[in-house]
Amino acid sequence: MKSILVIGMGKFGHHFVNELIADGNNEVMIIDKNESQIRDMFSLVTSARVGDCTNPDVLKSLGVKNFDIIVVCIGEDFQNSLEVTSIVKEMGAPYVISMASRDIHAKFLLKNGADEVVYPDRDIAVNLAAKCSSNNVFDYIAVSQEYSIYEISVLKEWCGKTIRAINVRAVHNVYIIAIVNHKDGLIVMPGPDYVFKDTDHIKVLGKKKDVNKLIN
Repeated sequence: MKSILVIGMGKFGHHFVNELIADGNNEVMIIDKNESQIRDMFSLVTSARVGDCTNPDVLKSLGVKNFDIIVVCIGEDFQNSLEVTSIVKEMGAPYVISMASRDIHAKFLLKNGADEVVYPDRDIAVNLAAKCSSNNVFDYIAVSQEYSIYEISVLKEWCGKTIRAINVRAVHNVYIIAIVNHKDGLIVMPGPDYVFKDTDHIKVLGKKKDVNKLIN
């Protein structure tokens, strides 16, 4: 179980905290300077506070170094986000994740205490663009600048054949990490004797150029 402090409860903060709660394995504390932003979450989280986290005294009262992770979700005000990120790190926070909307913001955040920076708006746009650009892509997750995970339709010529017979990794330079099967649901890391069905979707890990060759 991890203890997580979420600072700033805008739209992203709400979605993020709801997912943490749904996981059921986290102790979550939230704080925002506007009570109206967190009132609906009081009964759901481990603890909730109202306060301005640009004030060092407020952050000190939270005991930031006792949390496993602090997530700074102040996306609408970069100056405040930068200040809070810097202060919590100076106070001994072990791991700080901050939001950014631009690369220049990310650089400043990383130089001023953030251990990791996320781009919620950019990531959603990239994923949606990948899905919309092809009729065969049903889901897309960027793993790094080079590698991504794609959910695509099984190729017609694969139906009735096994993963071993297709020799996907050697021929296409991608890895099948899961099968989305209409009957059995999600099959993670399918064995080499799995027989492809025409209704299957496959989740593959690979480089964009290799996956594009595969689906085109």
